[in-house]
Amino acid sequence: MSSALSDLCRYPIVQAPMAGGASCPQLAAAVSEAGGLGFLAAGYKTADGMYQEVTQLRGLTGSPFGVNLFMPQPGTADPAAVGVYMQQLAGEATWYETPLGDPDSGRDDGYEAKLAILLDDPVPVVSFTFGCPPAYVFKSFAKAGTFTIVTVTTPDEALAAHQAGAQAVCVQGVEAGGHQGTHRDDPAADGSGIGLLTLIELVRETVPLPVIAAGGLMRGSQIAAALACGASAGQLGTAFLVCPESGANALHKQAMTNPLFVRTELTRAFSGRPARGLVNRFMREHGPYAPAAYPEVHHLTGGLRKAAAKAGDPQGMALWAGQGHRLARELPAGRLVEVLAAEVDAARAALALGGAR
Repeated sequence: MSSALSDLCRYPIVQAPMAGGASCPQLAAAVSEAGGLGFLAAGYKTADGMYQEVTQLRGLTGSPFGVNLFMPQPGTADPAAVGVYMQQLAGEATWYETPLGDPDSGRDDGYEAKLAILLDDPVPVVSFTFGCPPAYVFKSFAKAGTFTIVTVTTPDEALAAHQAGAQAVCVQGVEAGGHQGTHRDDPAADGSGIGLLTLIELVRETVPLPVIAAGGLMRGSQIAAALACGASAGQLGTAFLVCPESGANALHKQAMTNPLFVRTELTRAFSGRPARGLVNRFMREHGPYAPAAYPEVHHLTGGLRKAAAKAGDPQGMALWAGQGHRLARELPAGRLVEVLAAEVDAARAALALGGAR
C-alpha cells in the first residue's frame, strides 16, 4: 500500500460506500475495527442524515473511516423522454399500488451542505463519485487534514482528478456492482466500460496517484491480483453487502446467491444512469426503454422499489451486484476482513514462491 493508505488501514481492503442503506455505521465500524477502511455513503441522504451517521460511527470506532459524496449532476435529461418512461411505468404503479415519484425532486443531493459539514467537522477520508470537484475543494480538505479520493472509470477521468488535486483514485472496472462512477453520463458510451485489471494499468501509466481497485472483487486472491498490477488496495462492495452488519434489505442479500438470479447487467431502468445489478423482471421489461435521465428516473422509481421490497418481491427491486456476486460469503464483516487479508497473504506468498522457482 501507499504510505498514505497504510496510515488509514492495516490491510489493503476498503469497504465500498454503497448508497441506499447497505453502508451503515455498523458495517463501516466493523470493517475499520478489523483493519480495513470502512465507508459511509452520503448519497441519497440529507446533510443532517449524513451528520447523524458520522456521529454514530464515531461512537462505534476510533479507527479511520471515509464518507462518499455524489457530485451534483447537470440538467441534461430530455423531459419528453422522462414523460414517456413515466407512462411506461404506469402499470408498475398500479401493480404495487403506489404513485410514481416526482422526477424533479432535485439533482444536487445536498452536496454543498454536506461539504460544509465535512469541512467544519473533518473525517479521515472523503471520496467523490459521478464527477470531480474543483481544485479549491481539494485544497480545503487538505487543509482540514482529510484524505481525498475520486472514483474514475477512464484514464482521462483519472488525469482530471490528479490535476484538480485528489490524493488517490478509486479505479472502477466495468465488473463493479451498482452505479458506474463516470464523470459524464454519455449514452453513446454504454457498454464500453473497461475491465478492472486493464484499467489499473492504463491509469497507472497516466497519473502518479495511489490506486484503489474496484470491480468484481470477492476473494483475497483477486485483491492480490490487483495489487500485483500496481493497486494499493482493493475496494469491495458486493462482498460486504451480505454481511449481517450491512443495512441492505434481506431480499437483496438473499438474491446474491439465489439460483433464480444467474447474471448481472448494466441498466438504466431504476435510476437513469448505468448501474450493474442482478437481472430481474423490472430490468428485463424496462431496461431497454429507460432514458439517460439521472436522477430523474431514480426519483421516479423510488416508491416502486420501496413498495416491491415491502411486498417481498425482489423482481421489482434494484438488486445492485457486481459480477462476482455468486462468491458472496455471509460472514460477519470483521471476520470477512480477516479472511480476505489471509487470502491476500496466501496468494502473494504463492506468487513469490512461483517466481523463485
